[in-house]
Amino acid sequence: QVQLVESGGGLVQPGGSLRLSCAASGSIFSIHDMGWYRQAPGKQRELVASIASGGSTNYALSVKGRFTISRDNAKNTVYLQMNSLEPEDTAVYYCNAYIVTAVVRFPFRYWGQGTHVTVSS
Repeated sequence: QVQLVESGGGLVQPGGSLRLSCAASGSIFSIHDMGWYRQAPGKQRELVASIASGGSTNYALSVKGRFTISRDNAKNTVYLQMNSLEPEDTAVYYCNAYIVTAVVRFPFRYWGQGTHVTVSS
């Protein structure tokens, strides 16, 4: 069984920073793309950023230049550094990863449980 566990959410003032982490654990053979999505109240879940196993990245236009995604393959962990936070960034942030295990021998998408980020003065 595979688990993705997020941490690092919380309350921050506009202009502040937070760093989210998401660690994958379990019977992992390999991890392909990893990423972060977010869902604000009353809105659909949207992609924030993604990173391939080789390190290439993709960002939503709304966060480009403010957020940075990175990963530590040795730790099976993906990070999201969020700077210059705005009230519009308030949402539940979910990590996801495409993981191959000994049982599911193709990249299957797993999700974390979500972590709340609130940007407010």
